[in-house]
Amino acid sequence: MMKAVQFSEYGSTDVLTVVDIPKPTAEASQVLIRVEYAGVNFIDTYLRTGLYTSVLPATAGREAGGVIEHVGEAVPAEYGLAVGDRVAVFGPAALAEYMAAEASTVLKLPESVSTREGAALILQGLTAWTLVRDAHDVKAGETVLVQAAAGGTGGLLVQMAKALGATVIGTASTPAKIEVARKHGCDHVINYAEDDMETEVLRLTDGQGCHAVFSGVGKATLVADMNVTRRKGTFVTFGNSSGAIESVRPLDLSRKNIKLVRPTLTNYIATREEFSERSAELVDLVASGRLSVSIGGEYGLHEVGKAQDALVARKTVGKLVIKVQ
Repeated sequence: MMKAVQFSEYGSTDVLTVVDIPKPTAEASQVLIRVEYAGVNFIDTYLRTGLYTSVLPATAGREAGGVIEHVGEAVPAEYGLAVGDRVAVFGPAALAEYMAAEASTVLKLPESVSTREGAALILQGLTAWTLVRDAHDVKAGETVLVQAAAGGTGGLLVQMAKALGATVIGTASTPAKIEVARKHGCDHVINYAEDDMETEVLRLTDGQGCHAVFSGVGKATLVADMNVTRRKGTFVTFGNSSGAIESVRPLDLSRKNIKLVRPTLTNYIATREEFSERSAELVDLVASGRLSVSIGGEYGLHEVGKAQDALVARKTVGKLVIKVQ
Protein backbone atom coordinates (compact mmCIF):
# COMPACT_ATOMS: atom_id res chain seq x y z
CA MET A 1 0.00 0.00 0.00
CA MET A 2 0.99 3.63 -0.42
CA LYS A 3 -0.31 7.10 0.33
CA ALA A 4 -1.77 9.23 -2.45
CA VAL A 5 -3.77 12.44 -2.83
CA GLN A 6 -7.11 11.74 -4.52
CA PHE A 7 -10.47 13.35 -5.26
CA SER A 8 -13.73 11.44 -5.75
CA GLU A 9 -15.80 14.43 -6.88
CA TYR A 10 -15.17 17.82 -8.45
CA GLY A 11 -15.03 20.91 -6.32
CA SER A 12 -12.88 23.08 -4.07
CA THR A 13 -9.69 21.87 -2.44
CA ASP A 14 -11.90 20.31 0.24
CA VAL A 15 -12.40 17.34 -2.10
CA LEU A 16 -8.69 16.45 -1.86
CA THR A 17 -7.87 13.68 0.62
CA VAL A 18 -4.82 11.61 1.48
CA VAL A 19 -5.74 7.94 1.13
CA ASP A 20 -4.07 4.54 1.26
CA ILE A 21 -4.27 2.73 -2.08
CA PRO A 22 -2.42 -0.21 -3.64
CA LYS A 23 1.07 0.46 -4.92
CA PRO A 24 0.98 0.45 -8.75
CA THR A 25 2.67 -2.14 -10.91
CA ALA A 26 4.61 -0.97 -13.94
CA GLU A 27 3.47 -2.36 -17.27
CA ALA A 28 5.94 -3.47 -19.93
CA SER A 29 6.32 0.03 -21.41
CA GLN A 30 6.49 1.75 -18.03
CA VAL A 31 8.86 2.42 -15.16
CA LEU A 32 7.94 2.40 -11.47
CA ILE A 33 9.12 5.53 -9.69
CA ARG A 34 9.46 6.18 -5.97
CA VAL A 35 8.25 9.77 -5.85
CA GLU A 36 10.15 12.25 -3.69
CA TYR A 37 8.70 15.55 -4.92
CA ALA A 38 5.73 16.60 -7.04
CA GLY A 39 5.07 19.95 -8.69
CA VAL A 40 1.97 22.10 -8.25
CA ASN A 41 0.39 23.41 -11.45
CA PHE A 42 -2.76 25.15 -12.63
CA ILE A 43 -3.72 22.00 -14.52
CA ASP A 44 -4.13 20.34 -11.11
CA THR A 45 -6.90 22.84 -10.33
CA TYR A 46 -8.52 22.39 -13.74
CA LEU A 47 -8.72 18.64 -13.13
CA ARG A 48 -9.94 19.01 -9.55
CA THR A 49 -12.76 21.40 -10.53
CA GLY A 50 -13.82 19.39 -13.58
CA LEU A 51 -12.77 21.90 -16.24
CA TYR A 52 -10.78 18.93 -17.52
CA THR A 53 -12.63 15.70 -16.76
CA SER A 54 -11.12 12.62 -15.11
CA VAL A 55 -12.16 9.10 -14.27
CA LEU A 56 -13.09 9.31 -10.58
CA PRO A 57 -11.68 8.69 -8.07
CA ALA A 58 -8.53 10.24 -9.50
CA THR A 59 -5.05 10.63 -8.08
CA ALA A 60 -3.90 14.24 -8.34
CA GLY A 61 -0.64 15.59 -9.73
CA ARG A 62 0.96 15.83 -13.16
CA GLU A 63 4.73 16.07 -12.58
CA ALA A 64 7.19 14.48 -10.19
CA GLY A 65 10.79 13.74 -9.39
CA GLY A 66 12.04 10.53 -7.85
CA VAL A 67 14.03 7.33 -8.26
CA ILE A 68 13.33 4.40 -10.60
CA GLU A 69 12.56 1.14 -8.78
CA HIS A 70 11.60 -1.01 -11.77
CA VAL A 71 11.97 -0.82 -15.55
CA GLY A 72 9.43 -2.62 -17.74
CA GLU A 73 10.75 -5.31 -20.06
CA ALA A 74 9.59 -3.48 -23.21
CA VAL A 75 11.28 -0.17 -22.39
CA PRO A 76 13.84 0.42 -25.18
CA ALA A 77 17.47 0.27 -24.07
CA GLU A 78 18.18 3.49 -25.96
CA TYR A 79 16.05 5.37 -23.43
CA GLY A 80 18.95 4.86 -21.02
CA LEU A 81 16.75 4.27 -17.98
CA ALA A 82 17.84 1.97 -15.14
CA VAL A 83 16.90 1.09 -11.58
CA GLY A 84 18.34 3.69 -9.22
CA ASP A 85 18.30 6.55 -11.73
CA ARG A 86 17.08 9.91 -10.50
CA VAL A 87 14.39 11.06 -12.90
CA ALA A 88 11.72 13.65 -13.58
CA VAL A 89 8.43 12.68 -15.17
CA PHE A 90 5.23 14.31 -16.36
CA GLY A 91 2.08 12.26 -16.36
CA PRO A 92 -1.01 11.41 -14.31
CA ALA A 93 -1.14 10.32 -10.66
CA ALA A 94 2.06 12.08 -9.60
CA LEU A 95 0.88 12.96 -6.09
CA ALA A 96 1.54 9.53 -4.65
CA GLU A 97 4.43 7.74 -3.02
CA TYR A 98 4.84 5.64 -6.18
CA MET A 99 3.78 6.17 -9.78
CA ALA A 100 3.91 3.95 -12.84
CA ALA A 101 4.82 6.17 -15.77
CA GLU A 102 5.26 5.65 -19.48
CA ALA A 103 9.00 5.49 -20.06
CA SER A 104 8.65 7.84 -23.02
CA THR A 105 7.80 10.65 -20.58
CA VAL A 106 10.67 10.04 -18.16
CA LEU A 107 13.81 12.17 -18.14
CA LYS A 108 17.02 11.00 -16.47
CA LEU A 109 18.42 13.87 -14.44
CA PRO A 110 22.08 14.89 -14.62
CA GLU A 111 24.03 15.55 -11.42
CA SER A 112 23.67 19.29 -12.02
CA VAL A 113 19.87 19.13 -11.53
CA SER A 114 18.45 18.03 -8.17
CA THR A 115 15.41 15.77 -7.88
CA ARG A 116 13.49 18.68 -6.34
CA GLU A 117 14.41 20.92 -9.26
CA GLY A 118 13.46 18.18 -11.71
CA ALA A 119 10.00 17.87 -10.17
CA ALA A 120 9.58 21.64 -10.36
CA LEU A 121 10.81 21.86 -13.93
CA ILE A 122 9.68 18.94 -16.07
CA LEU A 123 6.08 19.97 -16.85
CA GLN A 124 6.34 23.75 -16.63
CA GLY A 125 9.83 23.79 -18.11
CA LEU A 126 8.93 21.73 -21.15
CA THR A 127 5.71 23.70 -21.53
CA ALA A 128 7.58 27.01 -21.50
CA TRP A 129 10.37 25.78 -23.77
CA THR A 130 7.99 24.42 -26.41
CA LEU A 131 6.05 27.69 -26.27
CA VAL A 132 9.12 29.76 -27.18
CA ARG A 133 10.43 27.23 -29.71
CA ASP A 134 7.37 25.62 -31.29
CA ALA A 135 4.32 27.81 -30.64
CA HIS A 136 6.35 30.89 -31.60
CA ASP A 137 10.04 30.45 -32.37
CA VAL A 138 11.45 33.45 -30.53
CA LYS A 139 14.24 35.20 -32.41
CA ALA A 140 16.93 37.64 -31.30
CA GLY A 141 15.70 41.20 -31.62
CA GLU A 142 12.02 40.42 -31.12
CA THR A 143 9.90 41.95 -28.37
CA VAL A 144 7.61 39.60 -26.44
CA LEU A 145 5.05 40.02 -23.67
CA VAL A 146 4.89 37.52 -20.81
CA GLN A 147 1.81 37.73 -18.60
CA ALA A 148 2.29 36.86 -14.90
CA ALA A 149 6.06 37.14 -15.23
CA ALA A 150 6.71 36.45 -11.54
CA GLY A 151 4.98 33.07 -11.56
CA GLY A 152 6.35 29.61 -12.23
CA THR A 153 5.71 29.34 -15.96
CA GLY A 154 6.01 33.09 -16.48
CA GLY A 155 9.42 33.23 -14.86
CA LEU A 156 10.68 30.40 -17.05
CA LEU A 157 9.30 32.06 -20.18
CA VAL A 158 11.08 35.31 -19.33
CA GLN A 159 14.43 33.59 -18.82
CA MET A 160 14.06 31.51 -21.97
CA ALA A 161 13.05 34.45 -24.15
CA LYS A 162 16.03 36.42 -22.85
CA ALA A 163 18.33 33.46 -23.55
CA LEU A 164 17.04 33.53 -27.14
CA GLY A 165 17.84 37.23 -27.47
CA ALA A 166 14.42 38.86 -27.11
CA THR A 167 13.38 42.02 -25.31
CA VAL A 168 10.85 40.98 -22.67
CA ILE A 169 7.94 42.95 -21.26
CA GLY A 170 6.42 41.31 -18.21
CA THR A 171 3.33 41.92 -16.09
CA ALA A 172 2.90 41.59 -12.33
CA SER A 173 0.51 42.91 -9.69
CA THR A 174 2.55 43.87 -6.60
CA PRO A 175 5.90 45.57 -5.89
CA ALA A 176 7.31 42.27 -4.62
CA LYS A 177 6.25 40.41 -7.76
CA ILE A 178 7.57 43.21 -9.95
CA GLU A 179 10.98 42.79 -8.32
CA VAL A 180 10.87 39.03 -8.94
CA ALA A 181 9.94 39.60 -12.59
CA ARG A 182 12.92 41.93 -12.95
CA LYS A 183 15.20 39.32 -11.39
CA HIS A 184 13.91 36.81 -13.94
CA GLY A 185 15.23 39.17 -16.61
CA CYS A 186 12.34 41.37 -17.75
CA ASP A 187 13.48 44.50 -19.54
CA HIS A 188 10.22 46.22 -18.59
CA VAL A 189 7.59 45.27 -16.00
CA ILE A 190 4.03 46.62 -16.02
CA ASN A 191 2.07 46.75 -12.77
CA TYR A 192 -1.32 45.76 -14.15
CA ALA A 193 -2.98 46.55 -10.80
CA GLU A 194 -2.14 50.23 -11.28
CA ASP A 195 -1.48 50.79 -14.99
CA ASP A 196 -3.34 49.80 -18.13
CA MET A 197 -1.36 46.95 -19.66
CA GLU A 198 -2.44 47.62 -23.21
CA THR A 199 -1.53 51.31 -23.06
CA GLU A 200 1.87 50.61 -21.53
CA VAL A 201 2.82 47.87 -24.01
CA LEU A 202 1.94 50.07 -26.96
CA ARG A 203 3.93 52.93 -25.42
CA LEU A 204 6.98 50.72 -24.92
CA THR A 205 6.78 49.40 -28.50
CA ASP A 206 6.12 52.73 -30.24
CA GLY A 207 2.59 51.62 -31.01
CA GLN A 208 3.69 48.47 -32.83
CA GLY A 209 2.91 45.84 -30.20
CA CYS A 210 4.82 42.61 -29.57
CA HIS A 211 6.05 39.95 -31.96
CA ALA A 212 4.59 37.38 -29.55
CA VAL A 213 2.32 37.45 -26.52
CA PHE A 214 2.50 34.53 -24.07
CA SER A 215 -0.50 34.43 -21.74
CA GLY A 216 -1.80 31.79 -19.36
CA VAL A 217 -4.48 34.11 -18.02
CA GLY A 218 -7.30 33.17 -20.38
CA LYS A 219 -10.50 35.11 -20.90
CA ALA A 220 -9.78 38.13 -18.64
CA THR A 221 -6.98 39.45 -20.86
CA LEU A 222 -8.07 38.06 -24.24
CA VAL A 223 -8.95 41.38 -25.88
CA ALA A 224 -5.93 43.24 -24.52
CA ASP A 225 -3.57 40.38 -25.42
CA MET A 226 -4.79 40.43 -29.02
CA ASN A 227 -4.59 44.23 -29.15
CA VAL A 228 -0.91 44.27 -28.14
CA THR A 229 0.07 41.57 -30.63
CA ARG A 230 1.67 43.36 -33.55
CA ARG A 231 0.83 42.91 -37.23
CA LYS A 232 1.81 39.38 -38.32
CA GLY A 233 2.60 38.52 -34.71
CA THR A 234 1.62 35.50 -32.63
CA PHE A 235 -0.73 35.35 -29.66
CA VAL A 236 -0.02 32.22 -27.63
CA THR A 237 -2.69 31.41 -25.04
CA PHE A 238 -1.72 28.43 -22.91
CA GLY A 239 -3.78 28.58 -19.72
CA ASN A 240 -7.09 29.43 -18.08
CA SER A 241 -6.22 31.00 -14.72
CA SER A 242 -9.05 33.55 -15.08
CA GLY A 243 -11.34 31.11 -16.88
CA ALA A 244 -11.34 29.46 -20.28
CA ILE A 245 -11.64 31.54 -23.44
CA GLU A 246 -15.09 30.68 -24.76
CA SER A 247 -15.10 32.10 -28.27
CA VAL A 248 -12.89 33.91 -30.76
CA ARG A 249 -14.03 35.13 -34.17
CA PRO A 250 -11.53 34.30 -36.93
CA LEU A 251 -12.37 37.71 -38.38
CA ASP A 252 -10.78 39.33 -35.31
CA LEU A 253 -7.42 37.89 -36.37
CA SER A 254 -7.58 39.46 -39.81
CA ARG A 255 -7.31 43.01 -38.53
CA LYS A 256 -3.54 42.57 -38.14
CA ASN A 257 -3.06 39.11 -39.66
CA ILE A 258 -2.08 37.71 -36.28
CA LYS A 259 -1.74 34.03 -35.50
CA LEU A 260 -3.63 32.56 -32.54
CA VAL A 261 -2.14 29.40 -31.03
CA ARG A 262 -3.63 27.34 -28.20
CA PRO A 263 -1.06 24.55 -27.76
CA THR A 264 -0.77 21.60 -25.42
CA LEU A 265 2.59 20.21 -24.41
CA THR A 266 1.81 16.61 -25.36
CA ASN A 267 1.26 17.50 -29.01
CA TYR A 268 4.73 19.04 -29.24
CA ILE A 269 6.48 16.04 -27.67
CA ALA A 270 4.27 13.18 -28.82
CA THR A 271 7.24 11.00 -29.80
CA ARG A 272 10.24 9.94 -27.74
CA GLU A 273 12.47 11.74 -30.25
CA GLU A 274 10.62 15.02 -29.76
CA PHE A 275 10.63 14.57 -25.98
CA SER A 276 14.35 13.76 -25.91
CA GLU A 277 15.29 16.73 -28.08
CA ARG A 278 13.35 19.33 -26.12
CA SER A 279 14.16 17.88 -22.67
CA ALA A 280 17.89 17.74 -23.50
CA GLU A 281 17.76 21.40 -24.52
CA LEU A 282 15.91 22.22 -21.29
CA VAL A 283 18.45 20.46 -19.09
CA ASP A 284 21.27 22.19 -20.96
CA LEU A 285 19.71 25.57 -20.18
CA VAL A 286 19.80 24.73 -16.47
CA ALA A 287 23.26 23.16 -16.52
CA SER A 288 24.71 26.16 -18.37
CA GLY A 289 23.24 28.63 -15.90
CA ARG A 290 20.96 30.31 -18.43
CA LEU A 291 17.86 29.03 -16.63
CA SER A 292 17.27 28.85 -12.89
CA VAL A 293 14.40 27.12 -11.12
CA SER A 294 12.79 29.37 -8.52
CA ILE A 295 11.08 27.36 -5.76
CA GLY A 296 8.45 29.57 -4.16
CA GLY A 297 7.29 27.17 -1.46
CA GLU A 298 7.39 23.57 -0.26
CA TYR A 299 4.39 21.78 1.22
CA GLY A 300 3.69 18.36 2.71
CA LEU A 301 1.44 15.69 1.24
CA HIS A 302 -1.40 16.75 3.56
CA GLU A 303 -1.06 20.38 2.39
CA VAL A 304 -1.80 19.95 -1.32
CA GLY A 305 -5.08 21.83 -0.99
CA LYS A 306 -3.33 24.70 0.76
CA ALA A 307 -0.75 24.86 -2.04
CA GLN A 308 -3.41 24.86 -4.77
CA ASP A 309 -5.38 27.59 -2.99
CA ALA A 310 -2.26 29.74 -2.76
CA LEU A 311 -1.59 29.23 -6.46
CA VAL A 312 -5.12 30.19 -7.53
CA ALA A 313 -5.14 33.22 -5.21
CA ARG A 314 -1.90 34.40 -6.86
CA LYS A 315 -0.19 34.59 -3.48
CA THR A 316 2.82 32.72 -4.81
CA VAL A 317 6.12 33.70 -6.35
CA GLY A 318 7.95 30.98 -8.25
CA LYS A 319 7.17 27.28 -8.32
CA LEU A 320 5.42 25.34 -5.56
CA VAL A 321 6.42 21.76 -4.80
CA ILE A 322 5.06 18.98 -2.61
CA LYS A 323 7.50 16.86 -0.61
CA VAL A 324 5.95 13.43 -0.98
CA GLN A 325 8.53 11.38 0.91
